[in-house]
Amino acid sequence: MQHSIAQSKYAIIGAGLMGRLLAASLAQRGAQVQLFERSGPNASEAAARVAAAMLAPLAESAITEDNVVRMGVHSLPRWQQIIEGLSNPVYFQQDGTLILWHRQDASDAERFTAHLEKNSAQHEHLKAPQRLDQAALQVLEPQVAERFSQGLYLPNEGQLDNRQLLDALGKELELLRVNCHWHHAVDPEQLQAENTFDWVIDCRGLGAKTAWQKNLASDLVADKPLRGVRGEVIRLYAPEVKLRRPTRLIHPRYPIYIAPKEHDVYVVGATEIESEDLSGMSVRSAMELLSAVYTVHSGFAEARILEMATQCRPTLKDNLPEIRVKTKNNCTSLMLINGLYRHGFMISPAILDSALEILECGHSDTALSLSLNVQQSVFDAGIAVCA
Repeated sequence: MQHSIAQSKYAIIGAGLMGRLLAASLAQRGAQVQLFERSGPNASEAAARVAAAMLAPLAESAITEDNVVRMGVHSLPRWQQIIEGLSNPVYFQQDGTLILWHRQDASDAERFTAHLEKNSAQHEHLKAPQRLDQAALQVLEPQVAERFSQGLYLPNEGQLDNRQLLDALGKELELLRVNCHWHHAVDPEQLQAENTFDWVIDCRGLGAKTAWQKNLASDLVADKPLRGVRGEVIRLYAPEVKLRRPTRLIHPRYPIYIAPKEHDVYVVGATEIESEDLSGMSVRSAMELLSAVYTVHSGFAEARILEMATQCRPTLKDNLPEIRVKTKNNCTSLMLINGLYRHGFMISPAILDSALEILECGHSDTALSLSLNVQQSVFDAGIAVCA
């Protein structure tokens, strides 16, 4: 029997980005929520803590699938609504993305620009990129106009402060009286078997590798195992640099991004590495990132390194997110959410809205419209029927 959210009890496992968003959203709707997390309240083990949190669907359209782009478009206005509903402030900016390149990389930049122009023309909600000459660049981002004679501006794209958001969501859980079990690892299937909740929701990221090795309707090995993709970022304090918006550098070896946060802090990162290695950043990576960021603005030479951080992003075989649901009459239902890859902040509101609709109605029109993969299995008298 389908219950309304306000009448239901939920156990959420994993207090990263998705776990906190779901816990807060369900509690705001009157649900009884318990949150289980193997680490502490500061999200120290969450992939979301090591991120630039850029909300850039057009920029990402160069390297990802159309449905991820549509999830990003859906999520941008939702982020503003979510943040406005929190008690603690979270830095949020929607002043677009700037793309730069050095003269020797002009041919790569032209191919990239043509790709984005084609993508924006095919998507009614994506504004076309604007080509910038040096005069226009001087107006838009004057601090880089001396080093670059042209660029590309992607309107309406944004960013937020990932750590402020995680902290604000944690505070919201306190205010909503969500029962948070910190430093408490649990098995979703064991909680499901206890049958004390209406739903168990697994948001553990890479911690859910064993669960995602199983086929939805059986214990056979699945064809889309979960893996980690390593990301590396450097946080800099650079008071001499006054970049106004996220900036990306087209480069054959160092395609970096620079995300300005509040108080002269910048998050600098690059591409992902197919590895689950969680050790510290290598000398090579640090040198490449710092050398590339210096070529964008000389003021970074005097920046102070606040942190060099690494983390692994949970990724499925097709690099696309997925929701799986197991339901059985008169028993606790199980939902698994995973595979947000490098687009966690860009698409998580779309995943959130889809999950909430499934919990409320048993299906999601949002997921259908965005082509989000939702696998559902209904168990009746021991027989599984997948949809």
